[in-house]
Amino acid sequence: MTLDVHLDHPPSRVFPYFADPGRWPEFAPAVASRRPLDEGALRVGSRWAAVDRVGPFRVRFTDVLEVVEPDRRVVWHSTAPWNSRVEYVTTPDGGGTRVRADYHGDVASGLRLLALLPTPVLAGILMRDFTGLRRVLETEDRARPRRR
Repeated sequence: MTLDVHLDHPPSRVFPYFADPGRWPEFAPAVASRRPLDEGALRVGSRWAAVDRVGPFRVRFTDVLEVVEPDRRVVWHSTAPWNSRVEYVTTPDGGGTRVRADYHGDVASGLRLLALLPTPVLAGILMRDFTGLRRVLETEDRARPRRR
C-alpha cells in the first residue's frame, strides 16, 4: 500500500519524525513505545524495541533501520509478527513536504486478520499517523515566539 500525503511544513521539519522512532509515540496512535537497543548515533542497522497497540492487545517486535538519506528517505523493517517494511520519501512541495509512504509486509499469526481489512480501511488507519504528525507540527508552530 502506498500513501501520498502533503504536509504544510518543510522536509527539514517532517523528516526527523520518520527517522526517529523515539518520536513516533508523539503522533502515531498505534505506537505504545519505542526504545533504542543500540547505543550511539542513528545508523543503518540501528534497532529499536517496539510495542504497538492493536485494540486491547500489545504487539512486541523490533524495528531495524535499513536505509537513511537525511531529509529525503528512510526505510524501517519491523520483525515478526509484523514482518513489514515501510519506506518514507520526503520531497519539497511548495512550502511544504510531499511524503510518499510505501508499506509492504506479511503479517503473521493472529495479526493476519488485519491484512484482510479492505484497502480503504487500512489506508484510513495508516493516515491517522499523518493526521497526528500534522497536529504535532502545528502545535510546535503555535508554541514558537512570533517574529515582528
